[in-house]
Amino acid sequence: MPSLNPNLLSADLTAIMGDAVELMNKFRKPNIFPELALLAMLKRKGHAAYRVFEYFNETRGTDLGRLERQVQLAVETRKDPNGDLELLTEKGRGVMLSRQMIIALDEGLSVAQSVDEVYIECDHLLAAMTERQLGTAMLLEQYGITKGAMVELMGMRHDTTQVATMKRPRFEEPLRPSNTTQDFVADAKAGNLRAVYFREPLLRDLMNMVTQARQRHVILVGPDGVGKRTLGYSFALLMAEGKGPNGLNKLVQVKEEALLDNSVESIQIAIRQAVGGILFVPHVHRFFGAPVKTPFPKAGANLQKVFLGLDPVVIGTTTQAEWDQNLSKVNVITENSQILRVPEPNLEETLEILSVIRPHLAADYGIEVKEEALKAAATLAKRYIGESPLPRSAEHLLHRAAALVNMSKQKDIPYKVRSEGGDDTLDAEDVTLAAAQMTGIPVSKLGQDERTKYASMVEHIKKRIIGQEKAVMAVSRAVKIARVGLRDPKRPIGSFLFLGPSGVGKTELAKALAEFLFDDEDAMLQLDMSEYMDENTVSRLIGAPPGYVGYEGGGQLTDRVREQPYIVVLFDEIEKAHQRVLDVLLQVMEEGRLTDSQGNVANFSEAVVIMTSNLGAEYLNERFIDEQTEAHVMEEVKSHLRPEFINRLDDVIIFHPLSDDDLRQILGLLLAKESKLAANNGIELQFTDKAHEWMVEQNTEPQFGARPLRRIIQRYVREPLADYILKENPKKGQAVIVDAPRKNGTALAFKMK
Repeated sequence: MPSLNPNLLSADLTAIMGDAVELMNKFRKPNIFPELALLAMLKRKGHAAYRVFEYFNETRGTDLGRLERQVQLAVETRKDPNGDLELLTEKGRGVMLSRQMIIALDEGLSVAQSVDEVYIECDHLLAAMTERQLGTAMLLEQYGITKGAMVELMGMRHDTTQVATMKRPRFEEPLRPSNTTQDFVADAKAGNLRAVYFREPLLRDLMNMVTQARQRHVILVGPDGVGKRTLGYSFALLMAEGKGPNGLNKLVQVKEEALLDNSVESIQIAIRQAVGGILFVPHVHRFFGAPVKTPFPKAGANLQKVFLGLDPVVIGTTTQAEWDQNLSKVNVITENSQILRVPEPNLEETLEILSVIRPHLAADYGIEVKEEALKAAATLAKRYIGESPLPRSAEHLLHRAAALVNMSKQKDIPYKVRSEGGDDTLDAEDVTLAAAQMTGIPVSKLGQDERTKYASMVEHIKKRIIGQEKAVMAVSRAVKIARVGLRDPKRPIGSFLFLGPSGVGKTELAKALAEFLFDDEDAMLQLDMSEYMDENTVSRLIGAPPGYVGYEGGGQLTDRVREQPYIVVLFDEIEKAHQRVLDVLLQVMEEGRLTDSQGNVANFSEAVVIMTSNLGAEYLNERFIDEQTEAHVMEEVKSHLRPEFINRLDDVIIFHPLSDDDLRQILGLLLAKESKLAANNGIELQFTDKAHEWMVEQNTEPQFGARPLRRIIQRYVREPLADYILKENPKKGQAVIVDAPRKNGTALAFKMK
């Protein structure tokens, strides 16, 4: 049995039909017929049909109680044969519709279409019930609810070739908001549109473009979240105040629900209603492009016709990537419209935008919002939430913080982050707490006095990096300079080139720096430049060009930095990279920004860029390196890297070979990690001094730095320890002593304490 398309019914009418199903079961009827639906309308309040009943009660004295009783009597005696459709309930059960109910719904759809609506609303169905062919008509007519009265009340048109006026002469306000479109100018005049910030230079340019006699259509291009739609709504506010261009008196937008359910019809309705004004189309790229990838390709033809004319004026929004990939290839759009680029607002402008939404935020959450919270939101969002631009990221942060304050006011709600019983004030501390939740950066790091933190930077890093005092000092010096503000704010925190033989701590220093700066050594993106030796591999960093495989995937470098702007980016063996890759790095070091293939900008101003290289390594095998040796190394570097590349580095740091004492200390650090790993598994692992010295003696390749030490631990500690645990099965918390082997022995000795 075929089912009624649920997308034809509005939310209110869906609820009414659900009530009708319950009444059907109550009166033990085999199907839903019009009288049942009418009884459900009379019993449920708050919908458009009930407001019609109230209107007739006020103006004509209709006794609604008597009408309900008479309809109920009709329900009890009514019998109507089944139709060929069933209604699917919320539980997925099919309920039969009677023949007259199907007729009523069909007439209701005609009424909806006559007033330019996509969905059948309750008042549309009520108007259909006044048709003579339905049994409900006689019931309603007795109380003055006739077809003529409904036509006058709702402003329906009998001639479908005329444009719907949607006038309701008897009502000062509509029975309900349109379920298909929204006119923001009308909403603004009625006081139903929230205040928004006016970006005056952009509004001036937009006003100029739509006032032209030709090419009046405008495409707003910019990243998602910079305020393209808000620009359109602020234009509607100007129009409502009588400050808009002559001849334009409305700004109509299709509602997303209607667009998803019936894109072609909803766009046609919006075009008709926007005549004499502006048709506002967010994400206009959804209507153009390949049918497989475009959500609403069938409605695109109707939009193209509008671009060919001058009324209504189209204002659409899109991103640079979507413009390049789809819209720029549509001649009708490029020849009849202009581009207005909407950039991300700066911090000062963002603060003004947040000031406008501040009273709405306070009202929505029932709290007080301090000025300091707005400043903290703008600053922290810019600094930490790089995947979304301002002002959207700052607004999201404020809402998250406001929700935390609101949660603290509720007694029974679990998982409170903010202390219960606090005041109802949103301050900078709450915003900091919300930022910590959103980004994963500990709140102590965000709120800590960075002067104290960076003063102890050298001591902190030296706990992990052994034997490279000069390298640690050089990195710390550059980072401190950046952190106190004595650097170009657009450039990265630091750009370094690490030189030295294998295993001396270049990568380890990068990890230690990530752990110090961002409290997480995993806040690091490591890229092996041996994988970027070909020219076309640059697309892996910034994304493939439009039309190439992988275009939609983005770039490994740009995507990660946008998502995690606080990061250490490590380029291993930079001398192996292709020249085009070095050109990309040149831009990163100089401008602190990189645009991917889709037009999205990755900001490196809060990142640390580290490059490692083995250039000149043959000069660095000696235990003691003098100035002459360093000069030889730099000559080798200059022969491979261009001067402009070297000049943009904050420092070139040469790592010295590790001494025997350095290796001994590093082994101690590695063994401490082994003990911690064992403790996580319930074993207290202790190494004797003799065991420590014996492992140092096993290092027969000191020229390879600290890397052989890891192999020694793997071979002499982990592997035999695994066998020992399986054989002896020590209890949880048991201490296991690791001692040197007996005389002429070749393996460490394990014993339980």
